[in-house]
Amino acid sequence: MQVLRWMMLGAAGLALAGCGSKTETTKTDTTTVTTNTDGSMMSNGMDMAPAAASAGQAFANAAAASDAFEIETSKLAQGQSQSAAIKRFADAMIKAHTESTAKLKTAASAAMPAITPDPALTAAQQQVLDSLKPLKGAEFDKAYAAAQVDAHQKTLDAVKATVGNKDVPQPLRDFATKLIPTVTAHLNMAKGLKA
Repeated sequence: MQVLRWMMLGAAGLALAGCGSKTETTKTDTTTVTTNTDGSMMSNGMDMAPAAASAGQAFANAAAASDAFEIETSKLAQGQSQSAAIKRFADAMIKAHTESTAKLKTAASAAMPAITPDPALTAAQQQVLDSLKPLKGAEFDKAYAAAQVDAHQKTLDAVKATVGNKDVPQPLRDFATKLIPTVTAHLNMAKGLKA
């Protein structure tokens, strides 16, 4: 009987190994937690979502993605716009958001524990960037201006929310506070492009 039990356990282990799922199991007095290779967890056989990013990490990622989005869309504007005003705005955005990225990295590294911002665009940002790529001239200018107003409004809302969020490390809240006037100015400039 003992041999049969070991054979069944061995077969089950081979079956799990064969499907490519690697897990690590930790036992406590009352709960068994299994961590899958994708970072999700199972507790007593029940799937649990991966741990959410900290508020500081979430803000740092959003700020980094916002900078990356502004830089990438503005690089497109340099080559695809027919408007001198749009091109000047795009140049200013590339400069300002490159500087913002450096300041963000400094603030994030000063957090305890240090945070590394992830500049990966969100799905919505990537979709807007992709929608701008085939456009040229006046059609591009209109879409770019609208995207800039939307992006800066969302950034301003996120920055203002972060300032009072005690779950965000102080260096990032200080960064957010200093960013409000700049983002507000960029938003007003972008609104002027649409006129």
